[in-house]
Amino acid sequence: MTTRKLDTIKDWSEEDRPREKLLQRGEAALTDAELIAILLGSGNREETAVGLAKRILRDVDGSLSALARKSVVEFQKYRGVGTAKAVTLMAALELGRRRRLSQANLKRKIKSSKDVFERMQPVLSDLSHEEFWVLYLNNANVVLHSEKHTQGGITGTLVDSRLVLKQALLLGAVALILVHNHPSGTLVASQADKMLTKKMQNAAQTLDIKVLDHVIITEKSYFSFADENMM
Repeated sequence: MTTRKLDTIKDWSEEDRPREKLLQRGEAALTDAELIAILLGSGNREETAVGLAKRILRDVDGSLSALARKSVVEFQKYRGVGTAKAVTLMAALELGRRRRLSQANLKRKIKSSKDVFERMQPVLSDLSHEEFWVLYLNNANVVLHSEKHTQGGITGTLVDSRLVLKQALLLGAVALILVHNHPSGTLVASQADKMLTKKMQNAAQTLDIKVLDHVIITEKSYFSFADENMM
């Protein structure tokens, strides 16, 4: 007895066709797995594209941010996912990240630590390494510029306060907000984080520039030094 392959969407039952479902009910009606299945287009001999998509999502506990951290090689480990499909997935995930980033940048005035999180989460949440960023603000708390200063382990010795403050002077900024991510998901300020914050505060004070906050970003939440009265 031979088993018919269900490796293309046209072979599926009507209710299992995500493309048709999207056309009839809109993209919001589809699950993450169904959207990924449309990108994949087909599965393999043992599973449909939806089945393969569900398995890929299970391997990252359903986290799209974790999915976005996968490489082409990691996607290709799944049977039925070649270079073209892997690249398609990565391109779609990157477009989603850029869309969130463009939306966050529309809101330029910072009123709270939540505003910082909403602005920087699309930039930092998907990274597997630490990055240290600075938001440069004018006296109305409008962001003049945001810039990455270091990548890798964040310590006070790796962040050059002179370069941070030189940029502030060039921009005419009167306030700074420090931001970095914890890829581990830990929302606890380390001793190095505390030392870096104090170092930046002391250096900025000599130029009458305020360090308003230091925000630690994870995939779904954040830690604010200002909110915790640590500034």
